[in-house]
Amino acid sequence: MLAVQIGSIFIILTGLMQNLLYLIQLGLAGAALIERPADAKSNRMWRRYAEASPPIALLAPAYNEALTIVQSVRSLLSLHYPNFEVVVINDGSKDDTLQVLIEAFDLQPLQRHFDLELDHQPIRAIYGAAHQPRLIVVDKANGGKADALNAGINVSRAPIFCSMDADSLLEPDALLRAVRPFVEDPERVVAVGGTVRIANGCEIADGRVLKIGVPSNLLAKSQTIEYLRAFLMARLAWSRMNALTVVSGAFGLFRRARVIEVGGYTLGTVGEDMDLVVKLHRLMRDRRQPYRVAFVPEPVCWTEVPESLTILGRQRARWHRGELEVFERNWRVLFRPKYGRFGTVAFGYILLADVLGPVVELIGYLLFPVLWALGLLAFQYVLAFLAVSFTFGVVISVGALALEESELRRFPSAKDLAVLMVVAVIENFGYRQINNFWRLQGTWRYLRKSQAWGEMTRKGFTPKPA
Repeated sequence: MLAVQIGSIFIILTGLMQNLLYLIQLGLAGAALIERPADAKSNRMWRRYAEASPPIALLAPAYNEALTIVQSVRSLLSLHYPNFEVVVINDGSKDDTLQVLIEAFDLQPLQRHFDLELDHQPIRAIYGAAHQPRLIVVDKANGGKADALNAGINVSRAPIFCSMDADSLLEPDALLRAVRPFVEDPERVVAVGGTVRIANGCEIADGRVLKIGVPSNLLAKSQTIEYLRAFLMARLAWSRMNALTVVSGAFGLFRRARVIEVGGYTLGTVGEDMDLVVKLHRLMRDRRQPYRVAFVPEPVCWTEVPESLTILGRQRARWHRGELEVFERNWRVLFRPKYGRFGTVAFGYILLADVLGPVVELIGYLLFPVLWALGLLAFQYVLAFLAVSFTFGVVISVGALALEESELRRFPSAKDLAVLMVVAVIENFGYRQINNFWRLQGTWRYLRKSQAWGEMTRKGFTPKPA
């Protein structure tokens, strides 16, 4: 019985510690936004940063994107940034992705010298367009997203590259806003992440978000709150501590030379975005060089999220499996003074929340009812713990929404804000628990060394009504 009691105390302390860390993140994110509020005017950003902005290569891996690739590329080519190129990497698509690009942009094969500094599947051809010199299309054998990005890094020439998804949409001034840390601190900044927002429920036309809205699907609404917590709260807090371990693969800027030094993206992993950032941390810490991995909340990338439990479950299980793979490869940094906050705080949090968290939460769900039934745990005590846990969750979700409204104001409708406020409360009762089940699936697949990706189908962006 002593072991059971000790286990119960461990579960309770683990849960309380996670919620306390979330609360600290909320406070740090709020302080960061107060110290450096968002600049809402693009023309002011242009005057301040355009002249000093370095060239950027946008790397857009594409696999079976024939239906949307032309619109996506046209959207990228019209971004408001002084010097950039768009490198589309056709990763061995089985549909007509390459052909529709050739026809839409009158592409012709071109000779472009590049060094094979990073490993990837063979490049079959490189195409360009005389009337659109910013566009480069790379056709290569299939190797996955990390493989395609390595090919894009080899072919690109700009000192900064932006990794993204071919089916995501960048706001016109997103690059100009995201590049700010590189301009202000060019010696130290090695990577910058921007915000990823949910496009479900928005009106889209010609690759642009015309009107921001809230998804009609409850699952997508819950993800809206979740993304606010993940980006506006958590990543802003980690950035403030220079312990950010994830720059989203949907929208992140990287210093090309540093990425090549760490060997580029790791092949054969599903957590390539997190893995790359961790490798950059380790490189700079091992060299004892000052550096920054930053997050800027104002630049926005819009993406479609799953609206079915099956597809979302596959995605979350895959994400969690990727996190565990990265932890396995880098666990030696844990709590080592040499790695500073990155090894102590960031990896300590991964151990607590991602490695132990799902299993501990499951044991808690199973153990508490048994202890109560055996008379070893007072019912009032169980209720008090659950009340504290859910209250923490609600406060954190509502707090993230309040940060968004007070500083960024991306939801123009009061009705939308009211709906999201309700969702911020109810998603703690069901959605959070389902997420834990998916993370357990990811843990099981990690332990089995499963490399299954899982089909990810999309509905497509909502066009502007006629």
